[in-house]
Amino acid sequence: MPIPYCRLSGYYFFYFATLGALLPYWNLYLQHCGFNAVQIGEFSALIVGTRIISPNLVGFIADKTGKNLAIIRLASLYTVLIFSYFLFPQPYIWFAVITAGFSLFWNASLPQFEAVTLFHLKDQTHRYSQIRLWGSVGFVIAVLGIGRLLDSQPISRLPTLITLLLIGSWFTTLVTPEVRAIKQQTAAIGLMKILKKPEVMAFLAVNVLLQISHGPYYVFYSIYLNEHHYNSTLTGFLWALGVCAEIVLFMGMRYFLKHFSLRTLLLLSLLLSAIRWLMVSWGVDYLVILVVAQLLHAASFGSTHVIAINLVHRYFGDQHQGKGQALYSSASFGLGGTIGSLYSGHYWNALGPHFVYTVAALCCVCAFVVTYLWLERENNHALS
Repeated sequence: MPIPYCRLSGYYFFYFATLGALLPYWNLYLQHCGFNAVQIGEFSALIVGTRIISPNLVGFIADKTGKNLAIIRLASLYTVLIFSYFLFPQPYIWFAVITAGFSLFWNASLPQFEAVTLFHLKDQTHRYSQIRLWGSVGFVIAVLGIGRLLDSQPISRLPTLITLLLIGSWFTTLVTPEVRAIKQQTAAIGLMKILKKPEVMAFLAVNVLLQISHGPYYVFYSIYLNEHHYNSTLTGFLWALGVCAEIVLFMGMRYFLKHFSLRTLLLLSLLLSAIRWLMVSWGVDYLVILVVAQLLHAASFGSTHVIAINLVHRYFGDQHQGKGQALYSSASFGLGGTIGSLYSGHYWNALGPHFVYTVAALCCVCAFVVTYLWLERENNHALS
């Protein structure tokens, strides 16, 4: 069966276009609604914290039933229905409840779609980045378009725009063809045996640390720029620039995977990530420094994510692919993202942005050390 390239790419386009509306502007919307820094950090922690629960639960069900796409369709529909409650004014407690509700379903869908994509690709996993880059394209279009719109329109329109993007994401799941992994009589190796391997534990620890470092970026970067008098258009440009760098990386990632080991690429990416957060911390008053820092998004997210997807595919195989993708998502974006959101929210005003972003850089340094010492060397060869 031919690979449904356009339909797979379409899901990533709308999913990450939604992210492009949420990440740069949602916390500005929360600030507009009167919530303080601690509350904004708590809302952000709810969004990423649900990734600890829902991907693992849904991943277990998907691997047992083989109905990954049916689960994705249902989760996407519930995401639209629950998020639509943001179209009406809500007090703090209901804002938190709706945030937790929509994120439970929204965060459950992406790891399973990653598994569906890999099932479609079969032995052509090197083509993953060619499909995934359309998510980055969607992110850029949303960031630039909404940033330009918000310079002339009230930010209160943001929930409506996000609802429309979520509907687009749900629609693409309806037209994506079903696919299933080749079933084996017995699993080649039990899930717990996989998790006990030192290289797998190191891999998960590295991604937790990496996502902790991204916490202040995802939660406060737009607010940080706003406090230093950058307007919405320029803020959107900087967000989009980082993802454009990510797109270029995705386009060339096949070459890097062919000529360098995953371990080598990960070490370099973590080093550049630490440099990026130091530049954001101490160079916010200089646009050229922020531009260079945003270009390093290709390393801090782009390459590390492609490396992670390949390692999950290698470590967990088809038998545990849904659970493996869910575990990667819940450990990194879930646990790591929650810690990053909470610590940045609580220390942003107390100790300042310089402290928060410097801690982010130190997390990347720790991840570098873990990778160097414990991530296996011999099996992380370049991909053919």
